[in-house]
Amino acid sequence: MATGSDHGLQRIVWKKIKETIIADCRKSEVWKILILDPFTTKLLSSCCKMSDLLAEKITIVEDLYKIREPVPEMKAIYFMSPTTKCVDAFIADFKTKPKYKAAYVYFTDYCPDDLFHNMKLYCAKYIRVCKEINMSFMPKEAQVFTCDNPGAFRSIYSPKSQDKKKTLEILADQLVTLCATLDENPGVRYKKDSNMENAKTLAELVDAKLTGHYNMDDSGKKKGKTQAQLLIVERGFDPVSPILHELTYQAMAYDLIDIKDNIYKYKSKDGSEKQALLNEEDMLWVELRHKHIADVSGDIPKMVKEISASKKQPDGKITISNLAQMMKKMPSFRKQLTEKTVHLQLAEDCMSLYSNNVEKLCKAEQDLAVGADVEGVKVKDPMRTLLPVLLHPYSTHDKIRAVLLYIFSLNGTTDENLSKLIQHVKIEGEQEFILNWKELGVPIISSPSFFSRKPTRRDRSHEEKYNLSRWTPVIKDVMEDAVENKLDTREWPHQSECPAAWNGSGAVSARQKHKASSQDDRRTGSRLIIFVLGGMCYSEMRCAYEVTQAVKSCEVIIGSSHILTPTSLLDDIKALSKGPMETLTIEERSTA
Repeated sequence: MATGSDHGLQRIVWKKIKETIIADCRKSEVWKILILDPFTTKLLSSCCKMSDLLAEKITIVEDLYKIREPVPEMKAIYFMSPTTKCVDAFIADFKTKPKYKAAYVYFTDYCPDDLFHNMKLYCAKYIRVCKEINMSFMPKEAQVFTCDNPGAFRSIYSPKSQDKKKTLEILADQLVTLCATLDENPGVRYKKDSNMENAKTLAELVDAKLTGHYNMDDSGKKKGKTQAQLLIVERGFDPVSPILHELTYQAMAYDLIDIKDNIYKYKSKDGSEKQALLNEEDMLWVELRHKHIADVSGDIPKMVKEISASKKQPDGKITISNLAQMMKKMPSFRKQLTEKTVHLQLAEDCMSLYSNNVEKLCKAEQDLAVGADVEGVKVKDPMRTLLPVLLHPYSTHDKIRAVLLYIFSLNGTTDENLSKLIQHVKIEGEQEFILNWKELGVPIISSPSFFSRKPTRRDRSHEEKYNLSRWTPVIKDVMEDAVENKLDTREWPHQSECPAAWNGSGAVSARQKHKASSQDDRRTGSRLIIFVLGGMCYSEMRCAYEVTQAVKSCEVIIGSSHILTPTSLLDDIKALSKGPMETLTIEERSTA
């Protein structure tokens, strides 16, 4: 399967930037300055390096909001979001004394008329190009994107929110730019929920905006539906997956270790501070990230031994200090070993936290989530499964997670029972960690009038390799059902039909099939795009790759407003009932 920096969403985004922004500028052979806002800085960083820009005659990259030295003899490329703040900063560069010889302006999305007229009013004679390139999403991995908006969670689910409608509008615009970048006009479906309307609202907005976008396509042709489906679900659709302790490498590392902006900080054996970037430039990370930690812990030493053998190193136990010695002796393969060292260290960190604490929790969590024990015997009394966790000196955070899994397993509990649990975990002053799930449509207090049928899950007993990893995210069932055309239309209404031939298998007639623009495009079938409103977790991201790998003829892409970890989700849940400045994170509490 195509992975890594040369493939997937990052490749598609960089290709489009080259075909639009870079191609326009190539026409003049002079060196140029590139000016970016915070969003486009992140966007470009995700899909290219400074050396790629230098190769395209871009000599300096500047921040739109910072004070910059004028370079009146050079032309400037502005790649920015169509916001008042960005446009005002642009106008300020030319209004009194122009900072640059000319401006090539590219917006990530549709620019409102009033902003466009302001630009024309003050800067018309300096603007050589002004285009909207439809790219306001963030490619995170080959098959993963976000809208780079963690605040959307609060805007959509807080009862005190003032900007829910506006947030859904913005997310819809961003989803349309994703579809446009992929050159898809998908059929849109959403998960129906009697308690929550957000997925339906977003589906309606996206469908209307897609129609508008493709009706005013530059080519003047109206684009029909393509071989793609877009499914929209809300976070409350599967509350279990983002709360469980996951034992696959990427999900486990981001849960247990404080990795910020994909930077893993660690101490080397000589005590010096080191850091490593976990992204798709690191091919070992791409190879290992979806594997179970037990496999990762076995694979890395094997890889190191292979390198050692090739350099005639004596066999022995692979440790970080051994590696350090080998690297000093043989600079020629230092780089090869450096990435192995990073992952040996990260896997060691994960395993030490696991064996000290998480291992004992996992059995109870899996039994509660799956509703059965390792032998497949149904859990008749979930409280018996939960009690040992509550009686053990685990962190408050871990106990909250276990209590939530208990409540989810029952589809809600009684007021009396909940009070006892809250006292047991000693979170009387912080009950919102549990109570606020109701804002996501997840039942916390069971009521006789509330009837919730648990979805029928696929039997995966034949796939289970590890006893402590029996749970499969619900989204994987949805992906497989969609690909096999088995989604129930009563549960997944069509906001717009996709072509009759779409069945996710790629079995479409030759006339309907896209012509691949190059061999590299590897996609011969269809695309399934999943959007999780309110954050997706790493185990759900993994499912997109697993289903694509299994089906091959259908590429699954997953996206959300943002990526969440169990800690960040619990912080967000708790903050739903607070005013704007009252949030206090779990980390701050533990150090207070």
